[in-house]
Amino acid sequence: MEVEQPEADESVELDQPWVTIVWNDPVNLMSYVTYVFREYFGYSEAKATELMLQVHHDGRSVVATGSREEMERHVQAMHEYGLWATLQKADT
Repeated sequence: MEVEQPEADESVELDQPWVTIVWNDPVNLMSYVTYVFREYFGYSEAKATELMLQVHHDGRSVVATGSREEMERHVQAMHEYGLWATLQKADT
């Protein structure tokens, strides 16, 4: 029995990771944003401060990477804390 070879180059694309992005806003204090990152994500003071400063200076920061479902949970949690957050596919 002969096995038929595919005519086209068939490759399976792995699920691309997703990211949670927190955006700068005119409402929340920098200390509060740092607190949220420490409280929710469990980041150290230094890591939480670094991410908060990215939000403050660059207007946004990627705060987590993972599956779409996990990032949707993070975005919802950030909204519950009063932060502006979105998710998107990670850049490859």
